[in-house]
Amino acid sequence: MTETEKAATGVTVCEAENASACGAKRRAVLTTDKLSVGYRGKAVIDGVTVEALPGRIMTLIGPNGAGKSTIIKTLIRQLVPVDGTVTLLGRDMDSMTDREIARNVSAVLTTRPRPELMTCADVVATGRYPYTGRLGILSEHDREIAARAMEAVQVTELRDRDFNRISDGQRQRVMLARAICQEPKLLIMDEPTSFLDIRHKLDFLHLLRRLVRETGLAVLLSLHELDLAQRFSDIVICVREGRIDRIGPPEQVFFGDYVSRLYGVEQGCYDPLYGSVEAGVLAGAPQVFVLGGGGYGIPLYRMLRRMGVPFAAGVFPESDLDVPAARSMAAEVFTVPAFMPVDSAAVTAALETAERCRALVCPLPHFGEQNRACMRILNAAEEKGILTPQEKLEELLVSWKRLS
Repeated sequence: MTETEKAATGVTVCEAENASACGAKRRAVLTTDKLSVGYRGKAVIDGVTVEALPGRIMTLIGPNGAGKSTIIKTLIRQLVPVDGTVTLLGRDMDSMTDREIARNVSAVLTTRPRPELMTCADVVATGRYPYTGRLGILSEHDREIAARAMEAVQVTELRDRDFNRISDGQRQRVMLARAICQEPKLLIMDEPTSFLDIRHKLDFLHLLRRLVRETGLAVLLSLHELDLAQRFSDIVICVREGRIDRIGPPEQVFFGDYVSRLYGVEQGCYDPLYGSVEAGVLAGAPQVFVLGGGGYGIPLYRMLRRMGVPFAAGVFPESDLDVPAARSMAAEVFTVPAFMPVDSAAVTAALETAERCRALVCPLPHFGEQNRACMRILNAAEEKGILTPQEKLEELLVSWKRLS
């Protein structure tokens, strides 16, 4: 199987080529085959071929307007497919009743429901409607399942609270409880963390990860937060310009400059190693030299970039924590091969740049054996009178701006 074929089908190397080592391939809960999705018969995305497997989180990422929500709305039958098929548990979804689908697929969408005069327990219990009669009367068994769902997502203490009088984070957890109360095989969510602060985003995704691990639930969701998609997904589906551009595990998708190209980033860049966005390189002759390393220089790089001051950074090994951020923002970066001491040639090259700078800052708490040679740069800066304490740098930069 070629790399192109793997990207088109979503089949991982582990599944396709190492079945004996990985165990038998699990049966897909949902499969799409050459699915085209769109509006009023006009396709927005063609050729969507993916599989949702038990015990895995699959995440759609891509620019605004790429069609992530359109795919999700089609899979939950809010939209009619333009072409292709969707298979649920081996059956064409077009041949299934709404009740059959609701017993196997549940959804949590971006719209915030506002039910009148309903407690959180009432909202969760609506997840049992696919199993009740026409009057929607809950049995004792239904109520037990609803109670267990609330316990699983840790919202039992909210059971008697008015659903409209709880926080967004609590509301999202209640909606998750409602979804799993349906006892689905597949959970589909559209931007479930959009209204949550960072604490509740992490709480929600850790909870989802635990449910997937413990129950074997298959999950398909969309996320705008790339750092979270990178850390919590098993498979990432990249949507771009009317097609599925790439499918694979995060370590294959979040690599090199692919994410920046996926989103058409022109100002700044996305750092796949740290899952962070940086402002981009500021061109020009360096005005400040940051003698950094070990992650200590990163806050200074961001401050200098924010204030529009070109800078140089080094000298550190290629494996140093500072390197990705420095390369994303610095006009010049001085490095040596990984796991090697900083040699005199690298120090000499950096020293020439440092002596042309107006200030040198050293945030390092100490020098070790690997970078002891860099003390030459520090000593030269002190002799020249450009060595600046870290806490005085911003004040110095402001004075430069005032005088310019």
